[in-house]
Amino acid sequence: MTALTPIRAAEGLAAEARQAGSDPVKPRPVPAAIPGAPSSGVNPPSLQPVSEAAEVRAITRGTVQASMEVLAGIRPIHQLARRLDPRCLASLQHRAALIRRELARTGNPALARLHRNSTVRSVRVCEVAEGIYEASAVVVDDVRARAVAVRLERSKQVWRIVELVIG
Repeated sequence: MTALTPIRAAEGLAAEARQAGSDPVKPRPVPAAIPGAPSSGVNPPSLQPVSEAAEVRAITRGTVQASMEVLAGIRPIHQLARRLDPRCLASLQHRAALIRRELARTGNPALARLHRNSTVRSVRVCEVAEGIYEASAVVVDDVRARAVAVRLERSKQVWRIVELVIG
């Protein structure tokens, strides 16, 4: 007696279909070209963000969230090196070190909860000049809500944060 496995059963069905003269696997239909889309011989245009302000808003939200995680001690500082100016990076690193040192010195449980579970609630952006934006964000954690101010400048097609003030 032979056991019937799903693979053997499928092979048996395929053999029966071949004997009957039908093709068990039908080719998928090729989708029709989308009207207005470029022809297949031309490279499609690169994806662009909806607007520059939306791009800055998304960068600000992600960077502020990551900065709060650095202060909480759950994200390494070097992950922000591409986005932050070296002076801002050093300032954030210094503040995170002060928080860790004070926590080790006092063991205060309230200080341990200070930057935990931070969530960026809202981000507002304003274009100051061509390629320069200022943004503000509201961040809520377990203990309180705080404001964060950010200044972004476009440098070589990359947005870089040159000012970061966490309240």
